[in-house]
Amino acid sequence: QVQLVESGGGLVQPGGSLRLSCAASGFTFSTYAMSWYRQAPGKERELVATITSSGGSTNYADSVKGRFTISRDNYKNMVYLQMNSLKPEDTAVYYCKGEWRLAGLLYWGKGTLVTVSS
Repeated sequence: QVQLVESGGGLVQPGGSLRLSCAASGFTFSTYAMSWYRQAPGKERELVATITSSGGSTNYADSVKGRFTISRDNYKNMVYLQMNSLKPEDTAVYYCKGEWRLAGLLYWGKGTLVTVSS
């Protein structure tokens, strides 16, 4: 059974930090590119960051460059999102996605809520 389970969300003050984690199971994790997306209330889901299957390359949305860092551990089947200098506009539900594009396989987690507010 494929599972992606996010954790680490919560309430944080502006300027603070959070580290999100996504635990993967039920598929060959090291084959998949992993991404974090987010969806704010009333807005469409947007890509935040992506990391290749090997972890050798990353990509970020302009809005989070220099503040967020995506990483992965292929031994633990985990992907992380370190979020620093958080802003109120970062408030959203954050989702983990795994994709093996060549095979047409795609999985989503159920999300974890991040609220940035004083």
